[in-house]
Amino acid sequence: MAIDTARQTKHSVCALDCPDTCSLLIDVDSLGKGSRLRGNPDHVVTQGFLCGKVAQYLDRNYHAERLMHPLKRTGPKGTGQFTRISWDEALDTVATRLQQVSDTHGPEAILPYSYAGTMGRIQANGMDRRFFHRLGASRLDRTICSSAGGVGLMAAVGYRYGTEPEQFTDSKLILAWGANIHGTNVHLWPFIVEARRRGAKLYTIDPVLTRTGALADRHFYINPGSDLALALGMMHVILHENLHDQDYVAQHTTGVADLKAYVADYTPTHVAQLTGIAAEDVIFLAREYATTRPAVIRLNYGVQRSERGGRAVHAIASLPALVGAWRDVGGGLQLSTSQAFRFNADALERPDLQQRSPLGREARIVNMSRLGHALNDLDQPAVHAMVVYASNPAGIAPNQNAVRRGLKREDLFTVVLEHFLTDTADYADIVLPTTTFLEHNDLYLAYGHYHVQMARPALPAPGECKPNTEIFRLIAQRMGLTDAELTASDDDLMRAALDSGHPFMEGITLEALEQEHSIRLKLSAPGQPFQPFAEGFPTESGKLHFDVANWHYTPPVESRHGTARHDEARQFPLEMVSSKNDNSMNSTFGNRPAVNHETSAAKIHPDDAAPRGISTGDRVRVYNGRGSMLLRAELTPGLRQGVVRIPAVRWGKLADDGQTVNALTSERLTDIGNGATFYNCLVEVERCGE
Repeated sequence: MAIDTARQTKHSVCALDCPDTCSLLIDVDSLGKGSRLRGNPDHVVTQGFLCGKVAQYLDRNYHAERLMHPLKRTGPKGTGQFTRISWDEALDTVATRLQQVSDTHGPEAILPYSYAGTMGRIQANGMDRRFFHRLGASRLDRTICSSAGGVGLMAAVGYRYGTEPEQFTDSKLILAWGANIHGTNVHLWPFIVEARRRGAKLYTIDPVLTRTGALADRHFYINPGSDLALALGMMHVILHENLHDQDYVAQHTTGVADLKAYVADYTPTHVAQLTGIAAEDVIFLAREYATTRPAVIRLNYGVQRSERGGRAVHAIASLPALVGAWRDVGGGLQLSTSQAFRFNADALERPDLQQRSPLGREARIVNMSRLGHALNDLDQPAVHAMVVYASNPAGIAPNQNAVRRGLKREDLFTVVLEHFLTDTADYADIVLPTTTFLEHNDLYLAYGHYHVQMARPALPAPGECKPNTEIFRLIAQRMGLTDAELTASDDDLMRAALDSGHPFMEGITLEALEQEHSIRLKLSAPGQPFQPFAEGFPTESGKLHFDVANWHYTPPVESRHGTARHDEARQFPLEMVSSKNDNSMNSTFGNRPAVNHETSAAKIHPDDAAPRGISTGDRVRVYNGRGSMLLRAELTPGLRQGVVRIPAVRWGKLADDGQTVNALTSERLTDIGNGATFYNCLVEVERCGE
């Protein structure tokens, strides 16, 4: 057998919505076919391995059902009936219809809808933003994942910075709070393994016994949405027993006296009633956390998908200051590292191109977490055109039935840029095939480490697929928009983003990234750890303020412990948590059979299943006042009793009843950050067959 001497190993970067942002290597033959995808062993975080999701990514890239050509709808919306058309016809149709909508209803009647289907700055935040700004389209408030937690973190410490993953090896106590590290942040795991080899303890706090919880030294089951109460209870114990770091608190915080008075009511007994965690365990957690150095909290976004989630993050992110954990290498907290990547967002996205509305004001902002409302109830003007890219709102947006009702409107022109015919693509008027991250240029930040990365196409684009950047350039051209900003190349966009002048970005140029592929931000002296808050905080006073005025805890309205809706709690007595499934990424891999199997299960505690006559394998209906879905029951003790877990997010088109978990979730928003409250959702479950 002849050896392909032209085979190359190329670099790439995983663009999926994960804190790890892995550095990739791929073997490519002389015909451009990729054969082996693996983690880069020279990257300090990737360390030569990949998660099970991305290890199979070439199967997705070369899948027989991948979209290769533009399509136009030929049947009713939602039925997925299309015919192939040329790019010329597709672009002419899109340009003509968008112009008609703008002329008839005003440019705000056009709504872009995108999120983190790709995390690349250029394909997700580049030419698309310039294009919609220039049109004067409605602006999308991208709140569906991390906005509440981001606002809460910044309210506490000033910036979205956190403990480096490399420092976790120095930790003696790791508290995984709402963080399924082994399932959704696996490249942090080797650092934790090393820390535990050195004697560290790992504790997990979650309503569900996740993969991480099963491997922890101790797991604490918490009532969904009660994390703020637990943080306040820990503060009570720490201050009552004088376990706080008095020197750090005196130098770098304000409001500790008010905090001590405020948390006096959050006794372990009271907190146990609110959280479901036993009083002695509240005391144990607080003492362990306050007396173990270094101690680090890995906080994840599950905590903030609750009505009280933003304030919960604010309080939890204040705990390290109370015990002085920021002083220690291996101490502190990590939720997100993203704000350290000081790209020049204005130069990349060009908000200065934004056209004012016909009413003389800035274009309106539409919250993506309330898409059902936007498509059905918004007026002055109503939404008459939607361009969807890097997202699948028919599957992932809350209040699914309202979203789908809006997508079915015949007066709504919908364009979808996609790799496959997803649930959303089935409602499109025009579908445009786009490239994967292995096939285009992009620039990457991370939200779980501090390494900038850049990737060139490792594989040729198949069929007629085009990058998002090129698609928006072509639509702009067809609409007669000749602004130089709308013709910029991918390299122009990357250079604009990198030209920020911030010290963290010093020396990180396109040329340097071409050579090195991944470069650590200039956060500290070479070889020195980054300790962002060891000597204070980037606030006006330079100190963290214990903001008790905003930390009042009441149970979420839609919970078993809520006080405002007793009738609903009696009618729907179980709390549904639709946390991420371990083997997918939101809905990205929903067409994989194994993922479809995992997301078709309703996981129920045996004590909740018994009075309902439910056994493993039974067909069950999960329902509430917003919708229902049919699933397969799986009994497991690895849940807080009273909680049902449905791994998210299934493709509805693969379900017998066409429904996903978001048929049940609401458009209610978080306390701060205007985020989605996926994890406060009351349901009932009934057996309906085997």
